[in-house]
Amino acid sequence: MNKVKKEDTVIFYDREKDKKYFINLALTPKFGTEHGIIEAENVIGLEYGSEVKTHKGYPYLVLPATLHDFIMYKLNRLTQIVYPKDAAYIALRLDVKPGDKIIESGIGSGAMTAVFAHIVGENGKVISYEKREEFIRNALSNLRKLGLDHRVTAKNRDIAEGFDETDADAVFLDVREPWLYIEHAYRALKKGRMLGILVPTVNQIIKTLEKLENMPFIDVEVLEILLRHYKTVPERLRPEDRMPAHTAFLIFARKV
Repeated sequence: MNKVKKEDTVIFYDREKDKKYFINLALTPKFGTEHGIIEAENVIGLEYGSEVKTHKGYPYLVLPATLHDFIMYKLNRLTQIVYPKDAAYIALRLDVKPGDKIIESGIGSGAMTAVFAHIVGENGKVISYEKREEFIRNALSNLRKLGLDHRVTAKNRDIAEGFDETDADAVFLDVREPWLYIEHAYRALKKGRMLGILVPTVNQIIKTLEKLENMPFIDVEVLEILLRHYKTVPERLRPEDRMPAHTAFLIFARKV
C-alpha cells in the first residue's frame, strides 16, 4: 500500500481552486487553511490519493510531493538553482548511483544536492563544500523537509584549500571560477569517473576548456539544454507564449 508516513512531505490539493499546498508532516503537526485545520495525525496512514477534510469539513486530496514539485515550488531560495531539466542530465552524465560518494561545490539552495541525495540512497553520501554559512543553513533546512539531510555532509570551507576526499564517484562544481579548482577535483575523483561543471557564461566555458586541455581528462563535452512547454488544450495545441531558454552551460569530462 502506498500510504502516508509521518516523515513525508505531502501535497494537500484543493480541487476547487486547483491549488497545491506543500507540507512536511513531521515539521507541521497542524496545517491551517481558510477552510479549517488539518491535523497531521489524521493524515498519517492514509493511502495517497485519498481525501482528507479540515475540521470544518472542506476536502483536500493527499498526494505525494515529488522532488520536482518541491524544487520548483517549495524550495526556499537564497541563490539561483540548478533547474530539473539540467539536474536530470547532470545526474545521468555523472553516472550517479545508489551507494555512491558525490562531492559538490557549492551547495547553493540545495536543489542539486537534493537530487544527488535522492539518488545515492541510504548507503551513499553527498559531501558539499560551501564557504557561505547562511547558504548551508538554508540548504540543510530545505533538505530536512525532504528527509534527505542525513545523507549530506556540508563542509563550511573554501575549496581553494582542496577536497579532503580522494575516492569520489563524481565531482560537480557550481562555482564562479571552476578552472581554479579542476586540479582539486581531479585528485578527489576515482580514475575513470566524471567531473561535471555548471557555468552561466561563454567566457567561463573558454577558461574551463583551456584548463581541461592541459590535464588528463577525456570525453570533454559542452552543452546547454532547452525546454519548451505546450499548452494542454487539445483543441488548440501549441507552445506556451513564453519559453525559459538559457539557464546554464554544462561541461563534462572523464578522469584518466
